[in-house]
Amino acid sequence: MRDDMTTATAPPGGDTTTPLDERVTGALVGAAVGDALGGPVEGYSPEQILERHGGRVHGIVGPWNGDAWRTARPLAPYHKGDGHVTDDTVMTHALVRVYDTVRDHLDAYAVAEHLVPDLMTRTRWIPELEAEALPLQRVFLAEKWLAARLHYGHVDPREAGTGNIVNCGAAMYMAPVGLVNAANPAAAYAEALDVAGAHQSSYGREAAGVLAAAVAAACAPGATPDSVVAAALALAKDGTRAAIEAVCEAAARCSDFESALGPLREAVAPYDTVGPDYRAPSLGARRPSRLHAIEELPVALGMLLVSGGDFRHAVLGAVNYGRDCDSIATMAGALAGALGSPVPEDWAKAVAEASRLDLWAPAATLTAVAREVFARDVRRRRAHEEAFAAIGGAGCSG
Repeated sequence: MRDDMTTATAPPGGDTTTPLDERVTGALVGAAVGDALGGPVEGYSPEQILERHGGRVHGIVGPWNGDAWRTARPLAPYHKGDGHVTDDTVMTHALVRVYDTVRDHLDAYAVAEHLVPDLMTRTRWIPELEAEALPLQRVFLAEKWLAARLHYGHVDPREAGTGNIVNCGAAMYMAPVGLVNAANPAAAYAEALDVAGAHQSSYGREAAGVLAAAVAAACAPGATPDSVVAAALALAKDGTRAAIEAVCEAAARCSDFESALGPLREAVAPYDTVGPDYRAPSLGARRPSRLHAIEELPVALGMLLVSGGDFRHAVLGAVNYGRDCDSIATMAGALAGALGSPVPEDWAKAVAEASRLDLWAPAATLTAVAREVFARDVRRRRAHEEAFAAIGGAGCSG
């Protein structure tokens, strides 16, 4: 894989026929399906998942604690399982709504002006709560930080992420940024870093930029898992880059997700601050560092490589990996879907019905926004070319 690849290329064997609307749909529906499949086994190890389910998970399963999910710890009162999406999808759809409102590129101020009010002021159906509620009442503490810092603290949105626990909270919903910047990883990376600055810092913010870049790279004609990883490595910095490189080197030696479960964890462990027991984080967990990385993004990219870009294989690998597997599967699903690998129709329909959500409407909305933004970008670029030429710069392009 080339280290200098900052724009997506079209290597032989990649999909050159899948149009934008199908890639956006594949990415967003695929992310939601991955989220729903991973939710019921989140926080557990591959060995615990194997024992609980009498084998690997191969589709939608029920709650870990069965009918006792309402009161059983540590997950109560969330109905994780039975096809319910989690906060990853809640946040992704919220970001799509911000794009629908702004209809242009986003920045940290858009998070303060639009995303936070969306989370705080309008009730929506929350599948895990089986009730209408404010999205803010469902999201994790790292996402509630948005309201505390931006709405109540009036912090500069560009700096609001500083001080938050460093996790995958921003990366998990950053796929829409990659889709609006389809086939332009560098632009996706820059925009996602700006957006995520309101939410995360350090390697949590970096992961958001790299995930968006990877999704944008996956949308390019002829894109493959290798080209997606190359684009990610070309942009990633510090521990995030090192972790992706280590995990993807391990993934290249694995033939299927079963053989990859152990090696991918071993490869990412030196960069992961949470530690071996996911539910009992180490004292150094989730603190800013230039040496570390979130676990979820490198593993998602690793599973994308192991699967050869096949959606079902990538997502099931992410799910059976355990730990924060709903977010890993969300990212793997978005990447495989953007590459054009079909999301199993039975999974998508079951998740939409169980979650009582239209998984396809956000994709249609974002596709329209992406086209509008691209047209606006072309006009802005042409205006710059003319202005630059007028002051003695290079001539305008044809």
